[in-house]
Amino acid sequence: MSTYATEHQLARVQADQFWLTQARQLAWHTLPSLGLTTQADGQQRWFADGQLNTAYLAVDAHVDAGRGEQLALIYDSPLAGRVQKFTYNDLLEEVRRCAGLLRQLGVEKGDRVVIYMPMIPQATIAMLACARLGAIHSVVFGGFAANELAVRIDDAQPKVVLAATCGLEVNKIVQYQPLLRSALQLAEHQPEQVVVWERPEQPITEADFVRWQDLLVVAEPADCVVLQATDPLYILYTSGTTGQPKGVVRDHGGHAVALHYSMAALYDTAPGEVFWAASDVGWVVGHSYIVYAPLLRGCTTLMYEGKPVGTPDAGAFWRVVQDHRVKVLFAAPTAFRAIRKTDPDGVLIKDYDLSSLATIFMAGERLDPPTLAWTEQHSQKPVIDHWWQTETGWAITGNPLGLERFPTKAGSSCKPMPGFNVEILDGEGRICAPGVQGYIALQLPLPPGCLTTIWRNQARFESAYLKQFTGFYASGDGGYKDEDGYIFVMGRIDDVINVAGHRLSTGELEAVLGGHEMVAECAVIGVADDLKGQIPLGFAVLKDGVYPDLDDLERALVAKVRNEVGAIACLKQVMIVDRLPKTRSGKILRATMRKMADGEDYQIPSTIEDPAALDEIQQHFR
Repeated sequence: MSTYATEHQLARVQADQFWLTQARQLAWHTLPSLGLTTQADGQQRWFADGQLNTAYLAVDAHVDAGRGEQLALIYDSPLAGRVQKFTYNDLLEEVRRCAGLLRQLGVEKGDRVVIYMPMIPQATIAMLACARLGAIHSVVFGGFAANELAVRIDDAQPKVVLAATCGLEVNKIVQYQPLLRSALQLAEHQPEQVVVWERPEQPITEADFVRWQDLLVVAEPADCVVLQATDPLYILYTSGTTGQPKGVVRDHGGHAVALHYSMAALYDTAPGEVFWAASDVGWVVGHSYIVYAPLLRGCTTLMYEGKPVGTPDAGAFWRVVQDHRVKVLFAAPTAFRAIRKTDPDGVLIKDYDLSSLATIFMAGERLDPPTLAWTEQHSQKPVIDHWWQTETGWAITGNPLGLERFPTKAGSSCKPMPGFNVEILDGEGRICAPGVQGYIALQLPLPPGCLTTIWRNQARFESAYLKQFTGFYASGDGGYKDEDGYIFVMGRIDDVINVAGHRLSTGELEAVLGGHEMVAECAVIGVADDLKGQIPLGFAVLKDGVYPDLDDLERALVAKVRNEVGAIACLKQVMIVDRLPKTRSGKILRATMRKMADGEDYQIPSTIEDPAALDEIQQHFR
């Protein structure tokens, strides 16, 4: 058997043995002897008798191993015009002092700390400082609306809120203090203290907010608290939440083991190499692959406060790769679609030395084949699609480069990672034949690193994920498995269009539209139709510098779908728009667009990147 097949099979039939072997790669305080156990309350947990501290594993352990002078963290901000570098020694000192600051404020094991921060080093330092004390951090995306911040404060009930005075956008300063003040006025729960990092771009304006820098001066450095593997590390609220938020809980032990394993098995990285996840600490990618996984592996992690375009141009990503000798770049497909739109011929890529770059990984939304092909063609680097969720914390499927490199299939996120047993089920819970679309489900038990519960709501965890199919975690995504075992994720189940009884995937239709030479990115939604139930409606954003006759282009796009999918698709209209409405993490707001088209009531999601993009869509429906 191949290395991949061996590991996947072992993780399936001897899961305890497999994951205990992976656990031994880390510096535990007490090495676990138990794999998966069922607790008194019926919940299952990994490594229940193990003791460790994630912050120790991510920072102290590398210093203890004699690698204190290796770079741990690079902060690159074209928005602030600053680059800052921290060795593991530097990072250890910063984290110890920040943990001391929190301890001075009365923060202890089990207390919650809400972190409302932009992409600056203090966000990473704060997360590690919480982990050092056994406090549970809950990071809220910097600049989030006051109401959304308030409901998260009420749910997490933090003892302390850590924030910054502002965030930076292109030609704009985002004031955090008024948003935080409004959130505190809306929230029932009131933290004991609000501590604010004063950025050079904006002073503290709220008299009762305490200046972070002042507290650091008098803080006594804090050592690590020894924790059980099952102790909670963080709460992360799923994006787009309205009403009562859904807080995904991650533990210390399973999280550390899974992420450390993924850095070698999936991303093929070694200690000392530079890993760049071009995301935000407010999202799960930022938690897993900006802060924790690279540091657990002993890599150099990169925090980038900027955009793929506009800071200053579409060469921004390639400049960062060159300047910091990045080996692995991980970003959402939407970032590369933005680069492709602005620089369709890849002219700017040629200005930079990408010799350090081994691989580009993409996740966060379906990687459409045209974006895959464009990125590979112009970067001359392999592009790896992989699929995972906030709930899983690391990749469900991917091309495991550290074990075995499989051929790329456009539209597929490759094969299940060891530990994930992926099946395609029909509505009755029966396994579908290869090539047949259905519900993507993960056979229980889930591997280490996945959510252990929903904060303060185990019943919601079970109803949301475990009730639909007995013995399976329901992912909420639809797709199929081919005869080679490759998984094709076609989108959320509610993005499937039912046209006169025929189920069509929006992902399938978008792949055809996106293949047109003038289209930079696109979206397809299903709108209500009296005769057929639903019919598809397309939206397309054009590449910069192309000026076709729009009526001719629309007819060509409709014809392209008819030719490649068939008349059954019933796509009769494609609207040309300037931009698509998305969340800050790059997901297109298809469900909101569908409600607009059908004249239903809708709420603008708190995670929206540019509300004006929805306004443009609304204009087309009037």
